Amino acid sequence: MSAQVKQLLIELEAALVADNLWSTLPPSPAALASNAPFCCDTMPLEQWLQFILLPKMQTLLEAGAPLPNNIAISPLAELVYANNLSAVDSSLAAIKRLEQCLNQP
Repeated sequence: MSAQVKQLLIELEAALVADNLWSTLPPSPAALASNAPFCCDTMPLEQWLQFILLPKMQTLLEAGAPLPNNIAISPLAELVYANNLSAVDSSLAAIKRLEQCLNQP
């Protein structure tokens, strides 16, 4: 499963770039230190995906650590991007594929 997750992370990164959601500037250290779910109080969802989720998942994979097995990012993404779903369809599809893979029994 780790090889599949690794590929899905690559696909998510590519989708964020394709949907023009990739940031060239990282969030501030204060934004990264948020304790709110998805850092929703300090950064947009796409930055959380790029600067929190992707690096954390890559670190877990490299360490051979257990991966999360109950994630639900797509409901938030659908809410956040509700007014512009067609512009982020690649990213949303990539998020859903990652969720499906990780949530398998």
